[in-house]
Order: sequence, then structure tokens, then C-alpha cells
Amino acid sequence: MLQRKQTSELERRSGRTAMTDTNLLLIITIAVFVVMYAGAVIFLGAGFLKPQTFFNILNENAALIILFCGMSLVMITGGIDISVGTVTALVCMVCAVHLDYQGGNVFTALLLALGIGLAFGLVQGFLVAYLDIQPFIVTLGGMFFAKGMTTIVNATQFNVQNESFQALKETRLYVPGMGSVNKLGVYVPAYVEIGVVVALAVVVVLFCLLRWIRLGRGFYAVGGSRQSANMLGVNVRRTRFLAHLLCGLLAGTGGFVYFMHVGSGSPSHASGAEMNAIASSIIGGTMLSGGVGNIAGTFFGVLSLSTIKNIVSSLGLDEAWWTNITVAAMICLFLLIQSIVLSRKNKSKA
Repeated sequence: MLQRKQTSELERRSGRTAMTDTNLLLIITIAVFVVMYAGAVIFLGAGFLKPQTFFNILNENAALIILFCGMSLVMITGGIDISVGTVTALVCMVCAVHLDYQGGNVFTALLLALGIGLAFGLVQGFLVAYLDIQPFIVTLGGMFFAKGMTTIVNATQFNVQNESFQALKETRLYVPGMGSVNKLGVYVPAYVEIGVVVALAVVVVLFCLLRWIRLGRGFYAVGGSRQSANMLGVNVRRTRFLAHLLCGLLAGTGGFVYFMHVGSGSPSHASGAEMNAIASSIIGGTMLSGGVGNIAGTFFGVLSLSTIKNIVSSLGLDEAWWTNITVAAMICLFLLIQSIVLSRKNKSKA
């Protein structure tokens, strides 16, 4: 009984320390996003002030928010998953072929998407957690496998013509009182796509998981120190396995949301999404070393990344390298902030 109380106390203290660093980085991320968006409103015109501009950021990035949340779970445990982008492309292609060439429906397409994500999560999670293979190597293999399978399913891009899917894709959820008047004096209501609702639900569920559920605290413990987590009674292998399993499942979910947004199958879909996922997680306060991170931070990291791209485009700098340079500068800034937080943490321990 005494040992159990000591274990519980150690786990509580460890969780409090991790959450303190997490909250600090979250506050910084939100502050940077607010300053960035406010600056865009002030210096680039009232276009950024329209609610639909913000909702368009959510519409365009709903699927990526889901993917990046899965990536954050794995990074919190000290791992990584670079297969999420190609898994998304595979999900899109399989669903597109199923709907147009095999007479499938939206429900069976959704089951296929979840099944693909779950399969990748199971295999990669087992290899990483129970065979102790480096996550980068495992997910690199998964990335190439998904890319090859996408081309095998269909090597060309095509738009889905299935009527029930098209009806779902065109569904809009209007936000009352948030519209705006266009140049012709016509009131245009603000709207979001169904994928935005799914993405926000995922963010809320995972936020609660990491903050209040034992499994979520286990993610932080494993990322902070596997040896200490083992001493606290955390099943390290199972926790790492579940992190990759959830990441795979979210890749399948995000892939279907991405599919609903683009309405087509293509081997080039979600190209580079894994790199953007890592960038958004870092900007959102998730440390590459593990043990510190927040789903809400990842959400604002995605918004920050998209906002800075819109700002660069609004300035007339449409060349791809300007966006890449700006994103690189943001990553370096947040890595610097993370190193300062780590140094503060190490000094407090000393």
C-alpha cells in the first residue's frame, strides 16, 4: 500500500512538471498567433478581419489538424511518424477507386479509411514498441510502402463522381451572425465544412485524454524518461504502441477528411504533410525530445503556420522559397524558445 502511494505521488509530481512546461509553451504559441493575426489585420487590410477568412484557414487545414494531432501524440512519447502524409494519399486513392469504380458508398469508404490507418498504426506500433526498432526507420518504411501502394491502386489523378459523396463534400455548416457583405452589397453567410467539426472534436478529445486520462499522463512519462516511467508503473511498450496506434487511426481519419475536402484521388495528395506536421508540432510547443507538448498548442501551431503562409502570399511573395524561408525562421524561433525552457528546467533541477 505504501509503495502504491509513493508511485502515485511520483506520477502526480512528474505530470505537474510536464504540464507546467507544456502550459508555458502553449501560452507562447497562442500569443505569437494572436500577434501575427492582429498584425495581418492592421497592415494587410480588413480582409483578415472577416470571419470567413479565419474559417477558410480551418476549412483548408481541418484534415491536417487531425494528422498533426496524431503526430504530436507520438512526439510526446519521444518518437516520430513520417508516414502520415503518404497514408493520407493512400486513403484518398483507395476511397476514390472504391466509390467510382467498385460501386461503394460513403460509409464503406469511411471504414476503408479507418482500416488503412489502423493497419499502419498496428504494424508500425508493434515494430517500434515491441521490437524496439527506431521510429524514424519504421515510419520511413511505412512512408515508402504507402506511396508505392497508392500508385498500384491507381497511378493517375481523377475527381470522384459519386453523387452521395459529392453531396457530403458540398455540405456546409453556416455560422449565424458571422457573415459579411461583399463588394456587391450582398450578405454572404460564413460557413465551415464538416471536416472542421471533426477536427475540433478530435482536438477536444485528445486534449482531455492528455490532461485527465491515465494513458495521456503515461505518454508524458514515457517521453520524459522511459526508465522513470517504468519505475512509476507505466507499461512503456504498451504506451508507445498505443501512441502509434492512435496516430495511425488519426491518419486514416484525417485522410478521409482530406478526401472530403479535395474530392479526388491522386498519388501527390498531402505531399510534404509529414514535414508540416513536425513543424506545426514544434511551433505548438511539442519538444522533439519528448515529454512536453499540448494538443491545443498543435492546433494553434497549424493556425500559425497557415497564417504566415497567407501573410507571405498577401505580400505578393508567391514564390515557394519565401514561404519555406519564413516557416524555417518560425521553426528556429520556437526551437530557441524550447531550448530556453529546457535550460530553465535543468537549472531548477540543479
